[in-house]
Amino acid sequence: MAFTVKKRGKITYYYTGDAPVLSALVTEEQPDGDLKIYFSGLTGGHSAKGVLGLDTLTTMEPEVEVPLVFRSWEKWLQEAEICSSIADVDFIEIHAFGCQPKSPSPLTDPVGYRKEQERLRAAYAKAYSGFFRDHCPDNGVPARFTVHVIDVPDEAASYEFYGVGLLQRSLKR
Repeated sequence: MAFTVKKRGKITYYYTGDAPVLSALVTEEQPDGDLKIYFSGLTGGHSAKGVLGLDTLTTMEPEVEVPLVFRSWEKWLQEAEICSSIADVDFIEIHAFGCQPKSPSPLTDPVGYRKEQERLRAAYAKAYSGFFRDHCPDNGVPARFTVHVIDVPDEAASYEFYGVGLLQRSLKR
């Protein structure tokens, strides 16, 4: 995928298509040469399948979905020639939108539904903290805002993430 790049002052937009709905990445040049990066919202379901060209669709599995979101963002960073690794970015904040379970139905199996909510939340916490521990051990952990919603446009996903990070060019990695 080749990005269309539009630069306006200290802001650069990276998007695809003739009439984009949103930019995959938006960067903001900082006075010291660092680059603040805004990452478009993604899921580890249909979003990651499309970005990464995967053959399989992950559904309601945070342990798989969370790393796929970060792998997708990393691929965008590489394609935009911003940096080669997601570990080069210090994330400032992550906004996570957690979806309610797709099954069982809360009407026909309220106990099973509650157990699935608990499973998803525990799996998400494990996958999220594990990603930063395993893939960005030298970085800090970003602030996180999580809200639980009925659903996101990606019907397969358990979570959707949006993030803001800083590429500190002055750091030698």
